[in-house]
Amino acid sequence: NFTYCPATGLAKGNEHSEFAGWAFPFPGVFLTEEFISEDEESEIVELMDRDDWKPSQSGRKKQDYGPKVNFKKQRLKAGSFSGLPRFSKKIVAQMKACSVLGGFLPVEQCNLDYVPERGSAIDPHFDDWWLWGERLVSLNLLSKTVLSMSCDSEDSIQLFPTFTKEKGEFSPPGRFTQPSACKNSGEEAVNCILSPKLVPSKEVTVAIHLPRRSLVVLYGDARYKWKHAIYRKHIGHRRICVTFRELSAEFSAGGRHEELGKELLEIALSFQGRPV
Repeated sequence: NFTYCPATGLAKGNEHSEFAGWAFPFPGVFLTEEFISEDEESEIVELMDRDDWKPSQSGRKKQDYGPKVNFKKQRLKAGSFSGLPRFSKKIVAQMKACSVLGGFLPVEQCNLDYVPERGSAIDPHFDDWWLWGERLVSLNLLSKTVLSMSCDSEDSIQLFPTFTKEKGEFSPPGRFTQPSACKNSGEEAVNCILSPKLVPSKEVTVAIHLPRRSLVVLYGDARYKWKHAIYRKHIGHRRICVTFRELSAEFSAGGRHEELGKELLEIALSFQGRPV
């Protein structure tokens, strides 16, 4: 019932929903379009398809490049992990240009293959945070889709009214604290004096539209407070998601398992890997 706007960082109420005209800040999302070219996309997918895709849950297929993990018992070892694939070296290098990815060192890559014929989807979930660090980075290939965000919290979200300027642009909520915004007559003034309203977090879903070849990063609240999902209705054609994950503090410099983390990163960043 809300759609994320990358330009403003707001989740805006959908036009024909009860939340039309309302918005709230939705921090923790970084989205960049055309992260790679069409030629690069074709080459990457061709290289992926040379390897086997293993059946996964909910109609997906996968290729994993990462350490052997038992999340329930919190056990981790290199296993047969031989590194990220060679084609990812350039992708990881390009990430350095993204402001939110300073110091990002991927230790795992998971390729997921979605097609409508298999009813591919992924239910709302949090990625593990014992092993994986704050930033989740996903490259969206072959077709557009929607990342659906939901929240189980008992908290409420404060919505702010949005109002329209002559050019049809939405103003951010901060504008409502400025008296000057209320000097205008007509609809703007009426909307300006509307009080913010509270809505239970559980009643809110936020759609993040992912264009083909876009890169999305989830961090902060979008990583730890909001679950993410891909629903069947948003898979119209074949789609490949390439997700990169970094190590948590426990496996990083100064952490309890720093040495193991160092060993795994060395393997990962050799870029000589095959799917495990």
